[in-house]
Amino acid sequence: MDIAVPTMLCGLIGHPLGHSLSPILHNWGFKHCGLSGVYMAWDTPPERLQNVIAAVRALRIAGLSVTIPHKEAVLALVDKKTPLAAATGAANTLFWEHDLLIADNTDVEGFIAPLQACKNAKTALVLGSGGVARAALFGLEKLGVRNAAVCGRNPDATRLLADEFAVQALEWEKRGQWLADEGADIVINATPLGMKGKFEGKSALAAKHFTQAARTGLAYDLVYTPARTPFLEHAANSGWKTQEGLAMLAAQGIAQFLRWTGRELPFNDVFALLRRRLA
Repeated sequence: MDIAVPTMLCGLIGHPLGHSLSPILHNWGFKHCGLSGVYMAWDTPPERLQNVIAAVRALRIAGLSVTIPHKEAVLALVDKKTPLAAATGAANTLFWEHDLLIADNTDVEGFIAPLQACKNAKTALVLGSGGVARAALFGLEKLGVRNAAVCGRNPDATRLLADEFAVQALEWEKRGQWLADEGADIVINATPLGMKGKFEGKSALAAKHFTQAARTGLAYDLVYTPARTPFLEHAANSGWKTQEGLAMLAAQGIAQFLRWTGRELPFNDVFALLRRRLA
């Protein structure tokens, strides 16, 4: 009996991994493109990261997705960093360029993808002060948004991020007042508030914050489980446009697949696939 062996092996590393949609996306991509490949999830505690990257080299793993807590640490274990990975200080993607293992960051690309209709945006509020917020600030910078503020629950991390991007740092308790005074073209939730699990049902902004804002814009939640978070519901009920975080997940995954295979997946099909799986 002949057994088909995939010619391309890719995977995801992080800890803890929980349930990830990445295997669904990339395995569908291999099938859609008629490629012999498979994508797997490998739970990788921090103390095993170096050994796993050594295995990636020895087995010539074609591509790797990297998630928390390895996005920063993995940069010390590659041969070369793309300018974006170097600038953000984080990588979510590894791929090969001839014999060099390259670290890249497609989170910024994924963040920007749903914002093509916001190219004239001038003001933004980023809620959060971690790696996701950093990717969002890089994306806003690329979009040409000059007037931005960042507001996180950790004041020290918020100030460091604000200094790095030369934007305003806000105290968490003053986020609603800033929105009432300034308004914003885009408000981004880069916190885990609203995410399925212990943060489910919570929102980085209350309904009154959207209602009292100086003007309405776009509310963009980078949380994607559930698809419609309280953050988005509050915004929609106050007349704001909304953007689900699933679009960022789909776009950054499509960018990863392109790095590994040279093939571009159709965004609408990938988004629909992930949306069905979440439903």
